[in-house]
Amino acid sequence: MKGVRQGYVEGYLRKSVVGDPLIRENTKDNTPAVLHTRIVDGDQVKIKVAPKGFGSENMSRVFMLKPAEGIEGVKDAVLTAVKDAGPNACPPMVVGVGIGGTFEKCALMAKEALTREVGSHSEIEYVKELEEELLTKINSLGIGPGGLGGTTTALAVNINTYPTHIAGLPVAVNICCHVNRHVIRTI
Repeated sequence: MKGVRQGYVEGYLRKSVVGDPLIRENTKDNTPAVLHTRIVDGDQVKIKVAPKGFGSENMSRVFMLKPAEGIEGVKDAVLTAVKDAGPNACPPMVVGVGIGGTFEKCALMAKEALTREVGSHSEIEYVKELEEELLTKINSLGIGPGGLGGTTTALAVNINTYPTHIAGLPVAVNICCHVNRHVIRTI
């Protein structure tokens, strides 16, 4: 937390975290931060930092689909989330999607998908095709930059998948505005 505090205070960044979700008193240093850690093999650490505004974060959605809804249900879920977000996500946007896992796993995968570079695609062929198809469909919605209309509503759709239980098909959509700040470093 010390690094987050120092970065926000010394970097003159907007202080926008409240210490309690209902009392709403600003912590004035953006702590506590939300950190996700994972133990991995080796002697290196990969750090991903993705400071994100809450306008687009508020547009996030989790859909707990029935397995029978299949890929068409996934497409409908993603398009529903983007349509509902409309101009509120500061388009053009980057759309991160997590498919599979559990309720919380799909949400983490959707956010992780936002850290993939625009223009890169999943290494899984059918997922790559789904990313391309959804990008075309999203850009056909007519939302456009700033919600003012047009054919550039999204810059990318990045999808991550994970095995899931036979009784479920969780899908999460995490939208980021066009800025989509993130950096990845290995030390």
